[in-house]
Amino acid sequence: MSWLTDHGWLAWIGIALALGAFEAASVDFVFLMLAGGALAGAIASAAGLSFEWQVIIAVVVAALLLVIVRPVIKKRFMVADGATRIGWAGHVGRSALVTQTVTALGGRVKLAGETWSARLAPGSPECLPGQTVRVVAIEGATAIVTAVAGPADVPHQAGEQE
Repeated sequence: MSWLTDHGWLAWIGIALALGAFEAASVDFVFLMLAGGALAGAIASAAGLSFEWQVIIAVVVAALLLVIVRPVIKKRFMVADGATRIGWAGHVGRSALVTQTVTALGGRVKLAGETWSARLAPGSPECLPGQTVRVVAIEGATAIVTAVAGPADVPHQAGEQE
């Protein structure tokens, strides 16, 4: 037990490292703030303060970090749920350009600079080359689309591609 009283700062560092590992798994900045409190406890221990004061300092610092620093960091680094989607889900809602007539059975569109297989959503009219469509879903490697501009409003010529 005398080792712990002589090297309490090392125990606090171990607690901070464990909390840091939990933070890496949760990425919610709670355990990071608690780790900051543990580091403050380590400093208090290295300064020779009693265990009670080490705990008080660790708790106060962790609470201050949770109340003051965490909201700022969370606002800066976290993205609101659903605001940014990556992968195939990020294409839902985007516009695409028809490169080969799209029917209920198939077709091709230019989506985010890539050529995708496409199929019409149920109840959508046939889409001709050059027409702009909106992606409503992705099924496998096929974009499910609906028309957003009629053939008279086509912004590109039939043979043109983005």
